[in-house]
Amino acid sequence: MSQGQPRRPKGGEAMQADRPIKYGDVFDVSGELAAQPVAPRDAAMLQSTENEVLGLGQTQKGGPAAVMQSAATLNARAGHVGRGQLTGPVADAGVTVTEADLPGRRVITESVAGQVVGRFVAPAPVTATEPSGALDQDAVTIGRALEAVAAAGAGAKPVDQSDSAAVQAAEMRATGSNLTVPGGVAAAVQAAADQNERAAREEDRVKLRDVLSDARSKLPADKGATREDAERVVSAEMRNKLDLTTTPGGVAEAVTTAARLNQERP
Repeated sequence: MSQGQPRRPKGGEAMQADRPIKYGDVFDVSGELAAQPVAPRDAAMLQSTENEVLGLGQTQKGGPAAVMQSAATLNARAGHVGRGQLTGPVADAGVTVTEADLPGRRVITESVAGQVVGRFVAPAPVTATEPSGALDQDAVTIGRALEAVAAAGAGAKPVDQSDSAAVQAAEMRATGSNLTVPGGVAAAVQAAADQNERAAREEDRVKLRDVLSDARSKLPADKGATREDAERVVSAEMRNKLDLTTTPGGVAEAVTTAARLNQERP
């Protein structure tokens, strides 16, 4: 996140019995807002706006709304704010989530009471130009997109849980199933992510190229990537990264690129 990275309050829950968590404790804000306690309705407003604009259906892990929700819960539990309380500056100026489209990217900015509390970058959405079912047999498939990650620079990246979530979403879109395929590519990536969390040395960590180079052979079914597929994969990857970004050249970007190429086909 390039600006407004949320900060975790210091001191834990014990500190919250003495004073509330204020906006200045968790965000790089100033003025009246910085001195205000984070209230439950503030968090609910940003969460609702975030979901409406981003269309993710759930709060971004580690994002501004999630940080506010956590702080507001602690404040309410300690009796510093009411469970239905709305902070004055938020009541006056509200919250916003805006998108700016750049070549190949979109910059998403989240603000509370006119001050930026989070900014992150995601792949540009794919514009639908024809029904997804109209893709022909030469379309770039989800499996090919996953193998492209292995062949690119991102293939040297150690597998983490955001990669696992993205591949799981990709596999489900390719197969049309809501279940992870035993012995499939998603299961392999999940096992690699779990192993890497326990690995003590860098050389012991499994890389993306180790588990995605033969992705098509591990998929019981495959399909041409569509805008809807890309949106699901981007959402899954971003929800599982604290900085709310996608990996450059990673799974989300590869599926997004595949979907865009398919939409641009004559």
